[in-house]
Amino acid sequence: MADGKRNIVVIGGGIIGCTSAYYLTRHPSYDPAKDTITLLEASKIAGGASGKAGGLLALWAYPSSLVPLSYGLHKQLSDEHGGEERWGYRAVHCAQVECVGRYLGGPAVKGKTGEAVPGKNEPTGYGESGKERVSLQKRDPKALGKLRAAGVPGDLDWVDAEGLRTYDEMGDPSTTAQVHPFQFTSAMAELAAEKGAQVRVGAAVKKINYKASGDAVESVTYEDKNNAGKTETIPATDVVVAAGPWTANVYPTAPISALRAHSVTIRPSRPVSAYAIFTQIKLPAGFGQTNESNRGKGNKKGFKAGWGEQIVSPEIYARPKNEVYACGEGDRMIALPKSTDDVEVDESRCQDIVDYCASISDELRDGEVTARQACYLPNVSAGSGHPLVGLTGVKGEVMAAGHTCWGIQNGPGTGKLVSEFVFEGEAMSAKVKGLDPRNVL
Repeated sequence: MADGKRNIVVIGGGIIGCTSAYYLTRHPSYDPAKDTITLLEASKIAGGASGKAGGLLALWAYPSSLVPLSYGLHKQLSDEHGGEERWGYRAVHCAQVECVGRYLGGPAVKGKTGEAVPGKNEPTGYGESGKERVSLQKRDPKALGKLRAAGVPGDLDWVDAEGLRTYDEMGDPSTTAQVHPFQFTSAMAELAAEKGAQVRVGAAVKKINYKASGDAVESVTYEDKNNAGKTETIPATDVVVAAGPWTANVYPTAPISALRAHSVTIRPSRPVSAYAIFTQIKLPAGFGQTNESNRGKGNKKGFKAGWGEQIVSPEIYARPKNEVYACGEGDRMIALPKSTDDVEVDESRCQDIVDYCASISDELRDGEVTARQACYLPNVSAGSGHPLVGLTGVKGEVMAAGHTCWGIQNGPGTGKLVSEFVFEGEAMSAKVKGLDPRNVL
């Protein structure tokens, strides 16, 4: 505009939209006296994957052009805003482990709904007639000796020593960290609002409107669920498309698909050490009640499933304040719904994850399930498959979407770059030409 005033609209209240709003409000060129920044979210902040992801941060993540910037910004944000307490930022160990799970009699892990089927795998050990829990005895001298001989850190004492076959470190506290995704995303929205951004929830974007010439954005139309579904249109000099798996709903040619992922959170029976573990668990024949999750055959020559056995690969992350997060394989059985409010949770898949965790850990077996949930991850189905971050070729339009399972890790870096694309017209903090949306749009 002639007077330099900007009306910036960010579409999406997940981690990418919220970090974009945050860094837009911190950019040196932002003038709250004349510029407006409006974030539109169809349901609620962090209602999708940004509230239900694992929150792992790693210098060894991908894409390499974005990761170092974003990993460093996570530390800066935590230092500036008290992230250790506010959103659980901390450095962690990360490893790949191979384990043999155990069939354990007893009712399902207590907690949220979706209990195990009686008579099948009931891993928490009270028994059908009130029998005592079956201890894995993982901290007896013999078991601890096996852990040490295998090179397993001494404080990883919440994984069954008898069943643990290999331990391969993927990252240490200098290269790996974590945050609580819901808390982090919510904090980014709150901090953006403190500097002048308007955050509107229940605002389902229907379309981006362009000037008659088609070469520049003009406005954004959305349905206000807080006002009886009334249609509103707000002017826009700049539009940031950050709608995750819903990006194609507002930008139909975006090659972004959706993958459903289930997860659970468990309050363990005692506090556990700060490890994120990528597991391969060999389960005995007859274990479990669904067989719906993807099954592997192990990635090492000596770790194969025998007749009737199965190998599963949940990721298990210990979190601060006595919480453990675990997720299973993805699926495409249910198409992407209209919004995060309509995501279907398959209780049997959640129970699978609970059972797998219980098979290798007393602390998880004897804990309490605090959430059973599902979300959709955005995947780019063209080009390199890396996220799309940059200009679309239409004046004032920036795309930031398709971050797969590394959205939380790459959120700050993406938000920083978005602010540069908007105010400076190019990326200044990282070389991200390989992520240019124009490569695939």
